[in-house]
Amino acid sequence: MQPHAFGYARATSVAEAVRLLRKNGDRAKILAGGQSLIPLMKLRLANPEFLIDIGGISELSALREDGEGLSIGAMVRDREFEHAELVKTRYPILGDVVKGLGDPQVRNLGTVGGSLAHADPAGDWGAALLALDAHLTLTGPRGERQVPIDEFFKDTFATALHPDEILTEIRLPAPVPHSGSAYQKLKRKTGDFATVSASARLALNPGGAIVEARLGLGAVGPTAIRAPRAEAFLAGKSPDEATFAEAGRLASQESSPVPDLHGSAEYKRAMVAVMVRRALETAAARARS
Repeated sequence: MQPHAFGYARATSVAEAVRLLRKNGDRAKILAGGQSLIPLMKLRLANPEFLIDIGGISELSALREDGEGLSIGAMVRDREFEHAELVKTRYPILGDVVKGLGDPQVRNLGTVGGSLAHADPAGDWGAALLALDAHLTLTGPRGERQVPIDEFFKDTFATALHPDEILTEIRLPAPVPHSGSAYQKLKRKTGDFATVSASARLALNPGGAIVEARLGLGAVGPTAIRAPRAEAFLAGKSPDEATFAEAGRLASQESSPVPDLHGSAEYKRAMVAVMVRRALETAAARARS
């Protein structure tokens, strides 16, 4: 099956992309890496009449750290997180995500911004960036606005993006001392979306107790979600096996998976507990290192 006929323009700046988006309205879709949109078009599950390619906008491909944290341009390709020294030393959770993401072709073309804007609840980046307290820059004809990732996912495949806005940047706060983060993904085989995924960020005090915890869960709700009861439980606790097991149990109760070919709802809840525990163990080890 082939897509319906569509128009195409390659924008050379964010301003031009916004202008084209506003001009074409609901007929248009932004084309980032194309790893979600193009397959849907081939199946005719998505039928945009006009594609606006933002792959040529160089300012959206920057990955850099400043005094406030990490700035990720929306068009940074997944593969760039595999080898970047900055990621290995300062943000290893991003490397965790990419190791389990798709296959080499997907990682070569796929982008962080495209994945977030697609808002698949089983996507890898949503759950990971929820744990990292990311803030997103959305750019439209009225200028830029900042949206916490907690407020970005509205429903399955639905986000806070207005029809004439583009996701242009993802910002992560700089890691604080004695903090660590990690991402765990359960999948049936290489290239699959997550059956269950979990991410964790922990900050420890000098005595070793947990002072802050954030958890992100993927594929177990209508969107990527947090687990606030489990997070509250972790605060002030010792980062040990019993604490992490209980946090996993609480997180599993906060999930709402649906049964499918990947497993029953009961199986997925059980796997939430396992993935959360493993993510917490790795995050704690990184916080101590």
